[in-house]
Amino acid sequence: MKLSARNVFKGKVKKVESGMINSEIVIELPSGTEIISIITKTSAENLNLKEGSEAYAVIKASNVMIAID
Repeated sequence: MKLSARNVFKGKVKKVESGMINSEIVIELPSGTEIISIITKTSAENLNLKEGSEAYAVIKASNVMIAID
């Protein structure tokens, strides 16, 4: 797999919560950190995402916002 994104994190799918259109995917990294992504239900099905399966969280963002109270 070759990608232009520099932030690729390998982990295990901890949770898949499917709705009518989208699915929430929780990937747990070896450190215990969780990354949550919302993808289409069709994409989750095509990737055959299930709890315990290995997956990559790929992050490519041109902006990162930070806020405080």
